[in-house]
Amino acid sequence: MREEQQTNARTERSFASDNWAGAHPEVLAALAAVNGGHLPSYGRDPFTRDAIARITAEVGDGEVFFVFSGTAANVLCLQSMVRAHQAVICADTAHVHTSECGAAEKQIGCKLLPIPAPHGKITVAGIEAHMHHLGDEHHVQPRAISITQATEYGTVYTAREIGVIADFAHTNGLLLHMDGARLFNAAAALGVPLRAITRDAGVDALSLGGTKNGLIAGEAVVFFNERLADDFEFRRMQGMQLASKMRFIAAQFSALFTNGLWKRNAAHANRMAALLGERLKAIPGVELTQAVEANAVFATIPARIVASIQESYYFHIWNEAASEARLITSFDTTEDDVAEFAAAVREAVTQRKGERQWI
Repeated sequence: MREEQQTNARTERSFASDNWAGAHPEVLAALAAVNGGHLPSYGRDPFTRDAIARITAEVGDGEVFFVFSGTAANVLCLQSMVRAHQAVICADTAHVHTSECGAAEKQIGCKLLPIPAPHGKITVAGIEAHMHHLGDEHHVQPRAISITQATEYGTVYTAREIGVIADFAHTNGLLLHMDGARLFNAAAALGVPLRAITRDAGVDALSLGGTKNGLIAGEAVVFFNERLADDFEFRRMQGMQLASKMRFIAAQFSALFTNGLWKRNAAHANRMAALLGERLKAIPGVELTQAVEANAVFATIPARIVASIQESYYFHIWNEAASEARLITSFDTTEDDVAEFAAAVREAVTQRKGERQWI
């Protein structure tokens, strides 16, 4: 019933997620450009080679593989890093922990060890809490750390923060995985090259997201520690993620890395989130709960007005107990979208306030 209500509430514009947006016109044009003629399948085509070259030029040398979904990228990445008796340390808000239906545990057989992360980011102190019973056959053995950039709370790890975690990981025989579903937004927010917060910061394996930044569908797995790529072709095939017409995934990534499209898209989405945060925090009764650093705004909105606002603009309630909303902006969010949504919230707050005074 709830999903049906959400579906009925959808409008042309929403702040539910950046994966609710359509594909960027330049991505669609790139797909049309590779559509003609016959080419070798399964990635043996020149467009796939071009996309891989563009990605490594931006993030640094590594082995690149295309897959369909972010969950597949995360799980197959981690499957290359840990065995069933080992564990992945992550934030308690991590997508791989909360929103992938136990895919890592099922497909790998490993255990996830969550760390409380009220602002999305984990620290070495939190990681150290799980570094015990090492070598004890009765306990799972930590093997990998997974961080999300930007985090599920829209906060961003700096290159230094990632480097500190990477140094701790490597000193202690661990590997560092990054869920980069919104990596482009993080890089745009920090104003740094992609490689500064991936390979150069010590990341071993990256799930590079494209869908949330203007692609129709497509993610990439990048192994900077190239030993982890051994046999990955077979893992991807067994994981049912080998695309026959791979040129259509690759062409989308090539578009992102042409004329700075990834940066333009991400920077615009970030600007709209900053504007949305400014508009919302000026409304009585609405409070931001997280710093607005990428393209996400978290704010408490009076529970009594949520349903009425969602009739026109859908968004997710992240924490129902606190009536904390998560609002995501995308490459096609406009200033008018932000202004109209903020006006709707203000009007709903004012109307309910007036009703209470009348009663």
